[in-house]
Amino acid sequence: MSGTVVRPVKRSFSIRGHRTSISLEQPFWEALKGAAARERISLASLIARIDESRGSAGLSSAVRVWILEDARATGAAASYDGGNRD
Repeated sequence: MSGTVVRPVKRSFSIRGHRTSISLEQPFWEALKGAAARERISLASLIARIDESRGSAGLSSAVRVWILEDARATGAAASYDGGNRD
């Protein structure tokens, strides 16, 4: 992304019967869609799950942090070699 301006994309969802929208940059949307597909749930279901645990953080911020934590966790799991130090 060297020097490229990435503008947020706003999308609307229904969470527990309540309409809301979040703005994320395209790479975050792609990561979120990938996580939802990996977990075999809808994008709206994943956002609802993140919403339930976000506390007082804004939803867009909570989603970005969740994506970062998910990337760290899946990256750590993918690189784990079972503790073998041979």
